[in-house]
Amino acid sequence: MGGGGQLTEPGESGSRRAGGVYTWEEVQSHCNRNDQWLVIDRKVYDITHWAKGHPGGHRVISHYAGEDATEAFTAFHPNLKFVQKFLKPLLIGELAATEPSQDRNKNAGWLQHDFGHLSVFKKSSWNHMLHKFVIGHLKGASANWWNHRHFQHHAKPNIFSKDPDVNMLHIFVVGATQPVEYGIKKIKYMPYHHQHQYFLLVGPPLLIPVYFHIQIIRTMISRRDWVDLAWSMSYYLRYLCCYVPLYGLFGSLALISFVRFLESHWFVWVTQMNHLPMDIDHEKHHDWLTMQLQATCNIEKSSFNDWFSGHLNFQIEHHLFPTMPRHNYHLVAPLVHALCEKHGIPYQVKTMWQGLVDVIRSLKNSGDLWLDAYLHK
Repeated sequence: MGGGGQLTEPGESGSRRAGGVYTWEEVQSHCNRNDQWLVIDRKVYDITHWAKGHPGGHRVISHYAGEDATEAFTAFHPNLKFVQKFLKPLLIGELAATEPSQDRNKNAGWLQHDFGHLSVFKKSSWNHMLHKFVIGHLKGASANWWNHRHFQHHAKPNIFSKDPDVNMLHIFVVGATQPVEYGIKKIKYMPYHHQHQYFLLVGPPLLIPVYFHIQIIRTMISRRDWVDLAWSMSYYLRYLCCYVPLYGLFGSLALISFVRFLESHWFVWVTQMNHLPMDIDHEKHHDWLTMQLQATCNIEKSSFNDWFSGHLNFQIEHHLFPTMPRHNYHLVAPLVHALCEKHGIPYQVKTMWQGLVDVIRSLKNSGDLWLDAYLHK
């Protein structure tokens, strides 16, 4: 990362035929505006008029400021009816995961995602600054931790040891290669042939409230990232100040755990249906476009699917144009699809139901591969 393109092996003379890797000189040779393939496909990449108009920004931040003020006012007026107190915090807790934009709500997790991808403001510094505020003060997490993980994911999606999202900590085996390797080596940290069943108990419920929470705190402390730690602690200070007067310390901790529990289910299903059923393997040095398309798939467009996934049901377009505001992916999707058809690159689009079912199906298939290899003498 950060070093440009991939380098050819010594002695290969920079030839694409010698390993399928382009040198920088070969890339430059295709930058002539008169190249026919560029003339034909330039409309797909000329996305200037789609790379603006994010519906969030200042309005979303103002919304959160107003909600914080309202919540503080409610918390310190004990004469309000209990039902009003109960329903209001639940509403605010849910709004802490959502944002208003145009005609439908979007998850605030996606808002920090937008800032992290520099797709809200024109100035990168504004995006970085607001990213720390949103993910830190409004979510209790770390911008640097998120950037470190997410940028690796975009650079090498579904590639072992390079994409942290497929690091399953020996709890699951994924893809078609890892299960066989574990089986041959007689590695059995878990009963992997049942992983499609215990996934429902340890995957969606525990990822955010347990694993991510521990990893974020440990990362900020071990890296001495005191700025992100201060932003994260400001979230918990604000939360406790607003909720302890209503529920007490134990009730406040129970409420935030419940909200994280619900958020974790949503997050796991939305993110994994685009990647987990796809090709997961070691580095094969594919060209960038092929690598992205083999690791991602789309969920078909509909009002519900767009709302539920924050427009990231267009995951292919998101991986190809990561700085484009997500609300515009449906505009470029037909052009990307046409380009893939032209060059014979698979472009997968699923229904929401198929995407969810494929998560379980892929885990079961990987578990079966592990069992076959494990039992093989």
